[in-house]
Amino acid sequence: MRYRFVAALVMLSLALPFSAQNRRPPAPPSKPTPRWPDGRVRLGMPAGEKGIWVPNGRPILAEPETDPEIKDGQGRGAFSGPPFPGKPRESEVPFQPWARALYQYREANLFEPHTRCKPSGGPREFITPGGTEFLDLPDLQTVYIFDVAGPQTFRVIYLDGRPHPKDLIPSYYGHSIGHWEGDTLVVDTVGFNEKFWMERQGAPHTSQLHLIERFTRTDFNNMKIELTIDDPGAYTRPWTTGFFIRWSPGTESVEYICQDGNKAATMMIGNLNEADRSSRIVP
Repeated sequence: MRYRFVAALVMLSLALPFSAQNRRPPAPPSKPTPRWPDGRVRLGMPAGEKGIWVPNGRPILAEPETDPEIKDGQGRGAFSGPPFPGKPRESEVPFQPWARALYQYREANLFEPHTRCKPSGGPREFITPGGTEFLDLPDLQTVYIFDVAGPQTFRVIYLDGRPHPKDLIPSYYGHSIGHWEGDTLVVDTVGFNEKFWMERQGAPHTSQLHLIERFTRTDFNNMKIELTIDDPGAYTRPWTTGFFIRWSPGTESVEYICQDGNKAATMMIGNLNEADRSSRIVP
């Protein structure tokens, strides 16, 4: 019973900043998409501005079938914002049988690695309590994406034309290479490990995951992220989905040490036998 109480407190502590993030005031009337002097879109923070990127709408990969809390826009997973066009319903996702069973189990339990301060690989990196930052470095031909809260980790996207290495060591963020197609940054990532969830509902993946992301900053305040998920180990065919993120102005990154606030020892070491798995609290 003691562990159930502690686990619930930890999950609630992780939920509060995430809920507060979604309650941030809406951005002011938008401005044109910021650009570098050469005309290329600027994904990060322009000079003289402060802000971070936060979810806009439901940051999940598939629309739920029956969850009334989400359907009604209340409780777990409820986010205001525009629906993403073409997002599949859960029944339309081409799961392998084992992957669908695992997805349903995870969706019911919600004890994901992120609650144990693990990095948030794949699309999950854009669904964190403190938002996300893009650091675009044209001179180095790289883009860094910072996962502000949680483990405070970062991902590197190489834009110098290099290929993926042949001897990749699997990692949380994989190996990302990108190029521009007009105003859209197209990123190709392989080399993932299997230690993270792709999103908060628990979409599974294997080390065969090949992720294509298309980042389009449609104006100053809004970015569209389109995803193509190709993982023959978990799905019967490639499938597409996506979500939106929005600019939250006037916000700066602050120190956030996940481990200092997480007091549930059984969760930190991954032993959940004594935790209350019936909890529906959002991590």
